[in-house]
Amino acid sequence: MDYSRYPIGIPLTGLVLALLISLIVVYTGILGVGALTILPFAALLFLFMLSHPNKALIVALVFAFVSIGASRYIPSLPLGLSVDFALVAVILSALFHTKVKTDFRYLKNSLFGVTLLWMMYNIAELFNPEARSVTAWVYAVRGTALYMLLTVPLTLLYAHKRKDLDRLIKIILLFSILASFWGLRQYYIGLDGAENRWLDAGSRSTHVLFGNLRVFSFFSDAGQFGAGIAHSGMIALVLALGPFTLKKRIFFALCALLFFYLMIMSGTRGALMVPVAGTLAYLFASKNFKLMTLGLASLAIVFVFLKFTSIGNDVYQIRRLRSALDPNDASLNVRLANKAKFSEYLKTRPFGGGIGTSGFWGQRFSPGTFLAETPNDSWFIKIWAEMGVVGLSLHVSILAFIALMALFKIWKVENPQLKQKLLGLFAGYVGIAAASIGNPLLGQMPTGLILYMSWAYFFLAEDLDKENNKEIMNNE
Repeated sequence: MDYSRYPIGIPLTGLVLALLISLIVVYTGILGVGALTILPFAALLFLFMLSHPNKALIVALVFAFVSIGASRYIPSLPLGLSVDFALVAVILSALFHTKVKTDFRYLKNSLFGVTLLWMMYNIAELFNPEARSVTAWVYAVRGTALYMLLTVPLTLLYAHKRKDLDRLIKIILLFSILASFWGLRQYYIGLDGAENRWLDAGSRSTHVLFGNLRVFSFFSDAGQFGAGIAHSGMIALVLALGPFTLKKRIFFALCALLFFYLMIMSGTRGALMVPVAGTLAYLFASKNFKLMTLGLASLAIVFVFLKFTSIGNDVYQIRRLRSALDPNDASLNVRLANKAKFSEYLKTRPFGGGIGTSGFWGQRFSPGTFLAETPNDSWFIKIWAEMGVVGLSLHVSILAFIALMALFKIWKVENPQLKQKLLGLFAGYVGIAAASIGNPLLGQMPTGLILYMSWAYFFLAEDLDKENNKEIMNNE
């Protein structure tokens, strides 16, 4: 186009754009400036994800790690929806991309079937006569079923290569290291202004106990951080025991030590179940009886140390871990009392009170009701309260089915390094499932997304093993 024919066009266009930018800044302040800065990068990222569905899943995982922590610094932006944004990008990429061929045979497995079954039950809960709000269902179902429904098939279809599995493990370790150092800064240097504002908004009473900070890093809270970093620690520990180079094993071992140390610093007693249950699961799945004996002896030593000694009682974090084994602990008794209340309430409600009626969403959309005002304190209690004994039975059955199928499929893997990676994810999954008995962990971010992708790799084990064998044959 010859702009010399329109001498006023360029300055006029610039003037209009400057006016629009000025209006945005005047009416939205610093938020508008931030949005204008971020929008071009967001658009480029979105276009990139449209062409690379497997990379988009990793972007979703990165968002799951950092979005909640970032919202403390820019609370006006709906960063909690960033995971939804990334998963939608994967779906759009699946529909419109041309670079990657979609092989739907990967959906012909029982994992996708039980995922669909669970989503159908969640949809049926819309017709629960006890349900209070469709809006609450829309918000809450993301954590209970929707993320699972989106992540599992998308991983099966577009991230089913060994390099995708390796990328998942690298992201888990990288962001867990970042989260650990962020947590160390919080404890040893101090909290910044945004973190203090978050505590002052209502979290200080649960995160500063007897003058001791429960480290929460850039996770939603200390409970989620403690369990999430223990999950990463369990994966790193199993990798450290695997058939890798000495340099890699030392790196994995150092990661495991760092992550478990931060688990203790979080002051999350329920997180102790992650390494305990995860270790037991790994020892059983590895079929290494010498290692099993050594592992059981180590767990016994830790149990005796916490239960029957007072060594280290002057350290608050160790003292708090000990309270997890105290049957007279006040917090435990409160939880048992709440469980008894739920049991009485749900006797006549086999399908529960409806999705989104308990916990945070219950307090937001149906305040003052029994389910909203009674803390559920557990993922499984939450499922029981909202979906009844029918929903809880179905959910536990699906989780147990996935664990059993994962075992059978991992045992068939021939490549030792691939098997060890899958065993690490398996130990982490069992650990989180066990810890979810005492804390609402399983559907939280980023733990939930990691588990759903892990499930997909369990069911892809045979294909991953064949891919590895093909590479070996091609290199010979």
